[in-house]
Amino acid sequence: MATVVHWLLAHWWILLAAAVIAVLGGIGWWQQRIQRAQWERAQARALRYGLPQLDALSHRQFEYTVRDLMYRDGCTDAVQVGGQGDLGADVKATDPHGRRWVIQCKHRRHGEQGAAVGTPELQVLNGTGRPVHKADVVVMVTNGRITQPGRDFARQQRLHLVDRQLLASWAAGSRPLWELLPALPPPRKPSRLS
Repeated sequence: MATVVHWLLAHWWILLAAAVIAVLGGIGWWQQRIQRAQWERAQARALRYGLPQLDALSHRQFEYTVRDLMYRDGCTDAVQVGGQGDLGADVKATDPHGRRWVIQCKHRRHGEQGAAVGTPELQVLNGTGRPVHKADVVVMVTNGRITQPGRDFARQQRLHLVDRQLLASWAAGSRPLWELLPALPPPRKPSRLS
């Protein structure tokens, strides 16, 4: 034991050099991590889609695209949850104001010429959005059309609709969806501006 202590005291500079190398390595790793996060945020902010791109997606790809757009807009917890047994939720997210979003995606292969989203799909979303998923904002997103009876039902039930025209504006622009939709519930947490 005494020999080890004696050696350490005689070669203290080796320990100091190892500590300096470890600290410098940790700083380098941390800086790389910060730069990678900044790059990912910059890429997300630049995310833009045109209607032809959206129309060419599969239904599942459309769900992931909606998730990515929510992430672009600041929903860092945006997740695609759609699939069998999704109970009307394809994307869930929390916006920077603390509101919980549940989004049902209806991709139409033929865009505006495809089948319109109607009251039955909206009834499923309405029946689960708030009671099951605890959403503050319940949204139907489609690259197609929404029937007039569906629009009437959505208005009565406080469901938000993103049809082809609104989707085009949201996906190609830089404004978050909550700035494009009317009559959203108030923020859950105070914003930096309040």
